[in-house]
Amino acid sequence: MIDTRLRMLLVRVVAAVGAWSALIATARAEPLGCLIEPDRVAEVGTQSIGVIARLKVERGDVVHEGQLLARLSAQVEKASVAVAEARAQADAELKAALAANDLAQSKLARARDLLKQEFVSTLAVEQADSEARVAAQRVVQAREARQVAERELNLSTAQLGQRDVRSPFDGIVVERYRTEGERVEREAIVRVAKIDPLRVEVLVPAAQFGKISVGQVAAVKPDLQQIGALQATVSLVDRVIDPASNSFRVRLSVPNPGNAVPSGLRCKVDFAGAAKPGQAAQATPQPAADQSANPASPAYRVPAAVVPALPARINKLSQAM
Repeated sequence: MIDTRLRMLLVRVVAAVGAWSALIATARAEPLGCLIEPDRVAEVGTQSIGVIARLKVERGDVVHEGQLLARLSAQVEKASVAVAEARAQADAELKAALAANDLAQSKLARARDLLKQEFVSTLAVEQADSEARVAAQRVVQAREARQVAERELNLSTAQLGQRDVRSPFDGIVVERYRTEGERVEREAIVRVAKIDPLRVEVLVPAAQFGKISVGQVAAVKPDLQQIGALQATVSLVDRVIDPASNSFRVRLSVPNPGNAVPSGLRCKVDFAGAAKPGQAAQATPQPAADQSANPASPAYRVPAAVVPALPARINKLSQAM
């Protein structure tokens, strides 16, 4: 009778140890493989067709947003801008139209005064009124021509601006595809990468879906000995699980002041103990001890240090009985 009770007790202890081992394995999830990538990459080119006149950067150069990277030959565009600028600044036609309008308005006023004194006929007044209206329309026409010239100047300036290739953001020149004197037809001239911040992409098992949220902090360890663990913040969590790999993607952002960490490194990311948004990192909660609970209950606490040795001791005890 005693042997039977002991065996039942041992069975319950073994079950409790198995459950506790699974809980520890879940709490201590292995770090996941990841890849450190640039935050953004752009193949920078031009909309125009032409010959590269100047190329101002080399591979590895640090560039800033709006910085001039290359310039195409632009003799024709510069001449077009000069002509449009001359037209936009020409005001002789407008001044002549204004003077003619003032004269026509004065003639109309005198004709009306003379009509009141019966020195001219009504026909003369009507003729003066017609001339005044024509002069006023010529002023409107001259002003519209001036506006068209200004818009042509803006168009020519924009076309000239398309001959310049500028950096879309702060970053580093990763590759230079062309050199001075080459003809380009909308091909990329340089490749620019933004590596501050860096982007980390990781595939997470579907079992962890819902446990990772935007704003959560994780530790990223690059596969480079001289670089220690980096603090990364979750910026994107996919809401769709890939059925083929039974996983979902998570994107993290890693600050990289001074471009100290290179992109392209493989890494390991550890979400264990990561802080939730607006919360400090906390240790994994342990089940509360309950002395009155039976050994098979999930609340039964078994010291973690004893777990690895318990199965072997139980087997020896069972064989001795």
